[in-house]
Amino acid sequence: MSETSTPYTPPSTSTTVAGNETVSLADKIKKYDTAKLIDFLRGEKDLLLNDAHFEILRKQEIVSRAFLNIDKQDFRDSGFEIGTAIVLADFAKECKEKKKRAFSSYRSLKEVLAKYGIDGNRIGTIRQFPPPTYKLEDDDEELVQCIKEIKRRLGNMGSILADSNEAMRCEYISAILYASLYIVKRITDKELTLAPQLKIVGEESTGRVDYAIKALEELLCITEGKLHQVVMGFAQNLIQCESALQVNKKNRKRKSALKDGSDEEKDLCKNVKRVMEVVVGLLKDRLECVGEELDRKKARIEEYHSKK
Repeated sequence: MSETSTPYTPPSTSTTVAGNETVSLADKIKKYDTAKLIDFLRGEKDLLLNDAHFEILRKQEIVSRAFLNIDKQDFRDSGFEIGTAIVLADFAKECKEKKKRAFSSYRSLKEVLAKYGIDGNRIGTIRQFPPPTYKLEDDDEELVQCIKEIKRRLGNMGSILADSNEAMRCEYISAILYASLYIVKRITDKELTLAPQLKIVGEESTGRVDYAIKALEELLCITEGKLHQVVMGFAQNLIQCESALQVNKKNRKRKSALKDGSDEEKDLCKNVKRVMEVVVGLLKDRLECVGEELDRKKARIEEYHSKK
């Protein structure tokens, strides 16, 4: 996947088909330098490329913009054998022609689940798993600050109800995500960033997501603040966020949730802590999984620059 962090307005370079934003695969890779282009091509296993082929790309200093405009003869002149030249020329053409579907065009959960071989139309049909958790102390600095921030927002905006708009949901979700991120950075000593309104360009789909959490150039987590149309991200985490923040759905006065020592305030603290323990646990687990891949990618980039 690639990504760009931009304002809410759609980028002017994209085209619109039947009201949905689409981009080509070329839009994903056109800004890649030689090292990133090689990393991308390594992932295309069906091209059957090897280190000798990648060395030709390095030697000829072929970046993505050049790659997308090279024909079969150009590849031959660069040193590729006829078979590989044909494969690369066809792939470059495919990159320019293949369109990606906008996330917003996925209108039903049933359609998305079917895409991944799941028969059903409810979140409950997704195979459940016990998420990894990280135990937080009640007096954890970030947890305490997060609860203070949520209580402040409750006092200003009120509780999240079933018909609350997405912008309001994101106000509460962001408080939990930022606090969780600080905790993960503290316990792992890894550099993480949270990018709101990030444009994601995947293999088949593209669009903006409410939040994306990254380690270097690696996407760790994508979340949306919607009730429905969950296409990517941690569905279980989002459901928990929805439940934990609905402290007033039975028409309780929001002042009771703000009053120190009240049952509602205790429930708020308990639920926020539970959600943060899951978010921190998921991020920590994911960070450990991608750690080795990040190290390998960094080593390849350093090796490339050392040869220039």
